[in-house]
Amino acid sequence: MTLQIPGYLLSFESIVRPVITIIALGLIWSGAARMPASAKSRYATAGVLSAVLIGWLAVAQYLGVAATTGTTLPIVLSGLLIPPTVAAVGLWQSESIARLVSAIPLHWLVAAQVYRLAGGIVLVLWADGRMPWQFALPAGIGDVATATAAVAVAALLARNAIGAYRATYAWCLFGIADIAVATVMGAMTSPAAAHLLALKTPNLLIASYPLVMHPFYGVPLALMLHGLVLWRLRRGAAATGRLATA
Repeated sequence: MTLQIPGYLLSFESIVRPVITIIALGLIWSGAARMPASAKSRYATAGVLSAVLIGWLAVAQYLGVAATTGTTLPIVLSGLLIPPTVAAVGLWQSESIARLVSAIPLHWLVAAQVYRLAGGIVLVLWADGRMPWQFALPAGIGDVATATAAVAVAALLARNAIGAYRATYAWCLFGIADIAVATVMGAMTSPAAAHLLALKTPNLLIASYPLVMHPFYGVPLALMLHGLVLWRLRRGAAATGRLATA
């Protein structure tokens, strides 16, 4: 049976990806403008990171098509896990990258995840009878809640309000837990070895293009942003002890 992709999903995804990319590039170049280094070093680092981001998007596009026409779960899991791992290694090994990330205003790193409102598309697909509720409800509600809370937490950080750092830490844990739950439920409702739920109405769309671009691109970026925020909180706590009291 041929999977029918609704036209509104194609239109929606064609808008979401450029928006996410613009947000990510904005963070990179804002950090470059503020990092303590020579102009050549700053913009060379930003240029490399921008090229990597665009390259990642191109690879994700290729994998998205491959996931639709071939193996699903292994490709999806590799697309989900490899980018954050590479980013963590880069942050650990490159002092220039660490300085650039440290120069990005923390509240911007948090507010950037407002793009996870796009995860609410799975609620639309569920209401349209195209996606099982076992995946759509926790994934969609979790993403919308994370995106909404990002705005509130970013506002607390921008004002340096009491409790802002504790709220940021809690928000990060919630956002990561949302991704973990969505990943598990996606695997359990999709035709694969872990398919235990929604047996009569399997979750075909999540491993098909264009929706598969979420676990290939949007979700790994969210994990990276959470990781960067936690890294910044830890560095700030080590330097000032603020996290323990804020």
